[in-house]
Amino acid sequence: MNLSEAKVGSTVTVTKIEGDSAYKRRIMDMGITKGTSLYIRKVAPLGDPIELTVRGYELSVRKMDAQCVQVKEA
Repeated sequence: MNLSEAKVGSTVTVTKIEGDSAYKRRIMDMGITKGTSLYIRKVAPLGDPIELTVRGYELSVRKMDAQCVQVKEA
């Protein structure tokens, strides 16, 4: 599944980041790398953005970006 499909309150592990190299680099620069644990804190009422806890800090990502991050339940 992708990150935008994960349920609020769940913890997931990144398995793959899709997209071209520049796009992948931007996502990885935010701390979202393969094997990283992500906690889905909340989702805005219209589904965009998604707030995550990554490596001890809060991060908001757009739904479009979240759809390119493949995850599995931790």
